[in-house]
Amino acid sequence: MPGRDAPGSATPSPAASDIAVPAAGWAPPGAVRFAGGVPVALVAPGAGLASLPAALGDMVTLRHVDLDGNALTTVPGWIARLERLRVLLLYGNRIAALPPELGRLVSLEHLGAGHNALTTVPDTLWRLTRLRSLVLAENEITDLPPGLARLRELRMLDLGHNRLREVPVEIGDLPCLTDYLYLSDNGFTSVPASLGRLDRLGYLNLAENRLAALPETIGGMAGLHELRVQDNRLTALPETIGRLSGLRELHLKNNRLAALPESIGGLRALRHLDLRGNPLERLPDSVVRLTALTHLDLRATRLRTLPDGLAELPRLEKLDLRWVKFDQVPGCVRPLRERGCVVLL
Repeated sequence: MPGRDAPGSATPSPAASDIAVPAAGWAPPGAVRFAGGVPVALVAPGAGLASLPAALGDMVTLRHVDLDGNALTTVPGWIARLERLRVLLLYGNRIAALPPELGRLVSLEHLGAGHNALTTVPDTLWRLTRLRSLVLAENEITDLPPGLARLRELRMLDLGHNRLREVPVEIGDLPCLTDYLYLSDNGFTSVPASLGRLDRLGYLNLAENRLAALPETIGGMAGLHELRVQDNRLTALPETIGRLSGLRELHLKNNRLAALPESIGGLRALRHLDLRGNPLERLPDSVVRLTALTHLDLRATRLRTLPDGLAELPRLEKLDLRWVKFDQVPGCVRPLRERGCVVLL
């Protein structure tokens, strides 16, 4: 799961040269790591901890705390005493609420609190203006308080697998959001036009929601290289999607698309196009301009014919046509197979 891995992968573990010594009885041996004679890290994932002792609050020099996969139900307010903390990992616990005091950890750069029991987050979280990655995935969050736009340094945000009723308009005001934005599996019915202002974002996941449309402004997301919108209710794509000239993957499986805009031929960097399970009746002629395409999935669509020009796509390696009822075998199939493309009928 992306939410599980992103903060840890973005932040190096303490150096191997750090001195590791046995910790107090509440932590596994070697969990507390020292540098220059002072504790700088607590690394105790999966240690079975049900609570945190107050003694941890005395380790004010800690910079890295990894408590993933324990049995914690609360985060005590005294955690704010760890004012040098840069990394706090709490994935896979049973935490029902984050304390408002968390907002006093102003040095924090990576916060992972996915796969817990959160239903809300405190508005003091937005005081953490040095955050570069924030993972709140796999919780029960329905709404976010105002103030998200204060996280001006945020590069990665994971809100997937929650119960968000809407995407905050403020999400478009995160100028450093460049790496990932996960909003999958929530249930919202629309996304704000402000998404189009995220012109440096590389990866956007809107899968498994109830979207009937994408905003026209999506054409402004010039940095996108991967867009996932599968398992929604899209009936059409905006013409502006053709402006995403750097897009390499477009995942549209299991929507309600009966047609594609002619502008899709502008996706000159597109390598992977997944249209499986849509009621597509025809492909636009412009698809023959997708000269970087290597994988085209048209399974379970309502196509009756294909453009002959598909045979001229120079890099096409796999064309999946299973469960498509053609009037006759498309003319592009034979020449594609003869040059080594895998065509599945």
